[in-house]
Amino acid sequence: MQARRIVQPMAAVTSDAVAPAFIDDYLAYLLARASHLISAEFHVVVRRTRLPVLQWRVLATLADAQVSSIGEVADIVLVPQSTLTRVAARMVQAGLLLRGDDAVDRRITRIRLSAKGLKLAARLVAQARVHEATVVDTLGTADAATLKRILRRLIEQHAAAPH
Repeated sequence: MQARRIVQPMAAVTSDAVAPAFIDDYLAYLLARASHLISAEFHVVVRRTRLPVLQWRVLATLADAQVSSIGEVADIVLVPQSTLTRVAARMVQAGLLLRGDDAVDRRITRIRLSAKGLKLAARLVAQARVHEATVVDTLGTADAATLKRILRRLIEQHAAAPH
């Protein structure tokens, strides 16, 4: 029979100079946390339409009447291509999306919003713009523009990096 280990509580570490906890100053965490919190606010609006959040992301991506490949949209909405293929099939069944083969390469599937999808996208994008405006108001227009510029630069730099 083994003796049970007794775990003693750790004594609080005290210091005159209090450094922030690692996670509270870790850039990747801060980016993810801000994205999660801000997105969650708007996802309340999306859920009222009974639309899954991932389908909202597809609508938002294609809202400007774009035609894109499944792979391109999957990259933008941050899911594997196989996941987006299944989501796109559900959206086609719901009448939100039209799907077809690429004119040059039949291995590529192209998608675009249907009239019903465009109508829903327009409504949700308008609501998303209102939500974004409330976020921008708390930051201020100049800081929001600076933040977007920095985020675009980070995305560009890290999208090119090997994974």
